[in-house]
Amino acid sequence: MDKFTHFNNQGHARMVDISEKRETQRTAVAVTSVFVSKEIYEKIEQREIKKGDVLAVAQVAGVMAAKKTSDIIPMCHPLQLTGVDISFEWEITEDIYELKIRVAVKTKGTTGVEMEALTAGSATALTIYDMCKAVDKGMVIGQTYLLEKTGGKSGDFYRESEQDRGEQE
Repeated sequence: MDKFTHFNNQGHARMVDISEKRETQRTAVAVTSVFVSKEIYEKIEQREIKKGDVLAVAQVAGVMAAKKTSDIIPMCHPLQLTGVDISFEWEITEDIYELKIRVAVKTKGTTGVEMEALTAGSATALTIYDMCKAVDKGMVIGQTYLLEKTGGKSGDFYRESEQDRGEQE
């Protein structure tokens, strides 16, 4: 089992030294979702939320969060991102309205962008909640997880569940 790298010899937190790591192309894809009522779904789709275009604002919030991840996650290195793409897809079954959020982040550097993708997804979901809470505070933010990552010394990672393989296609 790998040891935790964010602790020094005294057991105190530290930022890992990445100065000797090789620069590579790195990507990460994170997924999260927001479960909303039918009323919120309809208002988002018809752009009737009083605060504005929910998905457009949430998308911008997610990009901003990706760029600011090192400001809120203490041991993250500040990164120069080369791309952030956030997409939305509704999954509706019976009376369940789930807005799936997918975030892809890229950089060329010496450390990965997993935290940037996860932070962007979380901020996107929270922005949707914030913009729609006047209509219904009962929304639920779903599981947030890393779907895949590429590049770096630890190699590539692809989540192996049936559901996630279908999302990658």
